[in-house]
Amino acid sequence: MTNPPPQDPLVLFMPSGKRGRFPQGTPVLEAARELGVYVESVCGGRGICGKCQVSVAEGHFAKHGITSSADSLSGQSETEKRYRSKRDMAEDRRLSCSTKILGDVVIDIPQEASANNQMVRKAADTRIIERETATTLHYVEVPEPDMHKPLGDADRLLQALRDEWGFETISLYFHLHKSLQKTLRDGKWAVTAAVFQDEGAPVVTHVWPGFHDKFYGLACDIGSTTIAMHLSDMMSGETLASAGIANPQIRFGEDLMSRVSYVMMNEGGEAALTKVVREAINSLINDICEQAGISSDDILEATFVGNPVMHHLFLGLDPTELGQAPFALTVSDALAISAKALDLNLNEGARVYMPPCIAGHVGADAASAALAERPYYEDGITLLVDIGTNAEIVLGSKERVVAASSPTGPAFEGAEISCGQRAAPGAIERIRIDKETLEPCIRVIGSDKWSDEEGFKDDVETTGVTGICGSGIIETIAEMFLSGIITENGIIDGSMVSKSSRIIADGRTFSYVLWRGENGMPDLIIKQTDIRAIQLAKAALYAGIRLLMDKLGLQKVDKIKLAGAFGTFIDPKYAMILGLIPDCELQNVSAVGNAAGTGAQMTLLNKSYRREIEDRVRKIEKIETALEADFQKHFVNAMALPNKVDAFPELVKEVTLPEKKGGEGVEGNQGRRRRRRKN
Repeated sequence: MTNPPPQDPLVLFMPSGKRGRFPQGTPVLEAARELGVYVESVCGGRGICGKCQVSVAEGHFAKHGITSSADSLSGQSETEKRYRSKRDMAEDRRLSCSTKILGDVVIDIPQEASANNQMVRKAADTRIIERETATTLHYVEVPEPDMHKPLGDADRLLQALRDEWGFETISLYFHLHKSLQKTLRDGKWAVTAAVFQDEGAPVVTHVWPGFHDKFYGLACDIGSTTIAMHLSDMMSGETLASAGIANPQIRFGEDLMSRVSYVMMNEGGEAALTKVVREAINSLINDICEQAGISSDDILEATFVGNPVMHHLFLGLDPTELGQAPFALTVSDALAISAKALDLNLNEGARVYMPPCIAGHVGADAASAALAERPYYEDGITLLVDIGTNAEIVLGSKERVVAASSPTGPAFEGAEISCGQRAAPGAIERIRIDKETLEPCIRVIGSDKWSDEEGFKDDVETTGVTGICGSGIIETIAEMFLSGIITENGIIDGSMVSKSSRIIADGRTFSYVLWRGENGMPDLIIKQTDIRAIQLAKAALYAGIRLLMDKLGLQKVDKIKLAGAFGTFIDPKYAMILGLIPDCELQNVSAVGNAAGTGAQMTLLNKSYRREIEDRVRKIEKIETALEADFQKHFVNAMALPNKVDAFPELVKEVTLPEKKGGEGVEGNQGRRRRRRKN
C-alpha cells in the first residue's frame, strides 16, 4: 500500500478563524488575502511600511488539531532585517509580506494590522447615572513646616484633611511619599487630594498641586469576543470616549472552554492568556485617553466586568476548575484591587472594582446587566439575554430571579460560518428572499441602501460584499425557512433546485448561493453546515431559557430584553422565527445595548450601586444547565424552526410561517397571508 501524499500546511488566522491549506513557501500575506483575511499593507508588500506585521500563536490547539510554533515560518528575510535596523518591531512580530509558510501554523493578526477593517459595535447606553463616586476631591491648605512643631509633610496634609473635611481616620498611599514634598511646594502649600472611600477607611490616592477639579474613571466589559471600554468624567458623569477591540484571547480558542482547555494542555497557559488581555486593555486605555485628550495618570477608578473565565484570566487566576463540575470559582464576591497589581497603565493609586459573579459560568457581566435592567423590581416576568459566544440568561420579577449561561459558541458572531465575518464594512447584515423566485435582496454595513436600489453598487464599490455577520446570518436562515428553501428541521430542500439556480448540489447536501461575487470576489454560499452551526447555537440558548422558565413554572414571558452587540443589531422578529427566543408580543421585545457595560458604568459612578449588586447577586438563583436532566429534551426540540413542540401564537399574528412537513399547519397560521415588506 502506498502512503498518501503529504498535505499542504494548514494555516489558521486569528481572530477571524479563517483557515486553509497552502503550499510550502507561500507568503503569509498572500495566504491571508486568498482567505479574505484583512491585513493592512500600505506599501503593497515591499516591506517598507511595516503595517502587515503578524505573530505566531505557539502551542497545541486541540480544537483545531494544530501544533503551532515559530519554526512553521521561514527565517528572517533580508527585507525584515533591513526594516528592523531602521524601525522598532517587537521580537515576536513578522512582516507577513516577506515571511513564508513552512508548516501548520496559527497566525495572530494584531489589532493595528486590521484596524482599518474592524468595526466594533458594542457600547453602553446613554442613560443618566446619578453620581456618588467612591473617590472625591478635596482642596486643602497645609500649614508650612515649623521647627517648633516637628510634624512631617504627609502628617500635616492628613491633619489638614481631618480638620477641614472632617475625616476622623485617613491614611496616605505610601507611593505618594516620594513626590509629596515637591507637590506641596509646587502648590505653595495648597493642594487637592483625591480620597477614596468605599466600604473601608478613607485613603488618599493622589495629590495635585493647587486647585484641581477633574479626574476620570473607566468602565470595561471584557467579553469573550470583544472588549468594550468607556471613559467617564467622574465629576460630571459624562462619557467622554468609548473604544472597542477584539479580544486577543481568541487565538487561544474561540469559545471559553477552548481557552480553559489551552490552559490545561499548556503549562503556563493562563499567564499567556492574562498577558494578552491586559495588553489589549492597556491599548484601549491609551486609545480612549487620546480620544479625550487626557493623561492616563488622571484615571483614578475603574470597573471591570466579564464572565467567570474572563474574570479569572484578567485577574491572573487559573480557570481550570471552571472547566469541570462543580465549576468552582476561585472568588465570587466583589473585589477592590489596586490598578498597579493588575499591570494597568493608570495612575499608580487608581482603584479597580469588580462586581461579584453570580456563580459557575454566570459572571460579573450578567450581574451588571441585571443591575442595568433591574428585573428584580418588575411586576411582570422579564427575560434578559446577553447573546454572545457565551450567552447569559436572567429571568424573573420582583418575586424571584433565576440565572443561567449557555455555551452558544462563536457562530452568532459570524465565526464557524463558511462565509461569515465580524461586523465590518461590506458584511451583509440584512436580507430578504422573494418567495416566488428565491432571489435575495441584501443590505451591507456601510450602506443604507438595499441591493435592488439605485446607488447600492456605488456604495459598496470600495468594500465589496465580503461576507455575512451575525445579524445577517440570523435573517438569512429565517428567510430561507420562510421561503421554503429549508424545512423546519433545518434541511435545505434539494427539490428546490428546479425552482432556482441558487440552490446547488454540494456533495451529499445542498447549498444556497446568497450572493454572486463580482470583480474577482468569491460567491457567498450558505452551506448545510452553516445552518447546522446556527441551529446548535440557538438550541443551546433556547434550552437554557426553557430550563429557567421551568424553574419558575412559566409557559410565557411578558418582556424580552436583548443585550450585547449581537442583541442590539438583530431584528427581534427574525430571532423569534428562528426560535432563538421564546414567543412574546413583538412590541415587548427590545434591544438594550451593552447592558453589562451600562451596569459597569453605574458601579463606577455610584458606589451605592455596588451595594445593590452585591446584595441582589446573593438572591439570584443559579441554574447549572449542564446538570439539568431536561436540558437535552429542550435542546432537541429547539433544533427545529422555530421549535418542535413549543407554540408561537404571538409570532404567527405577525408572520406567516410555512406549513410543517407533511402538511400539518401551525396554530394561528390559517389566516390571510400577509405581504412581507422590507423595513
